[in-house]
Amino acid sequence: MELKLTPRFLQNGQRFFGPGVAELLERVREHRSLRAAAASMEMAYSKAWRIIHEAEEGFGFQLLDSTIGGRHGGGASLTPEAEQLLADYRRFEADIFAYSQARFQEIFPQSKP
Repeated sequence: MELKLTPRFLQNGQRFFGPGVAELLERVREHRSLRAAAASMEMAYSKAWRIIHEAEEGFGFQLLDSTIGGRHGGGASLTPEAEQLLADYRRFEADIFAYSQARFQEIFPQSKP
């Protein structure tokens, strides 16, 4: 038996950031393109764009710096705010995991292998 907690941010009861958006941002960093990041997750580009816009609205700042395609192609990179957000989110996620695992073992000792 195991426990899995994932932090999700909500505004007015609607999710706007969580592990999926964090992964999308990490893949944008890796691929330097929202389209390529979405494809690597088998996600429609339109869905990826909507997810990013919803997260930007929730946080009140831009997550991506984009350049329009053309002769040399377009691309995207994370803004400094997005880089900080991603680092903070991953650190918070790790803290929650460590705390919840310890408490889980205390409260449910029968779950130990």
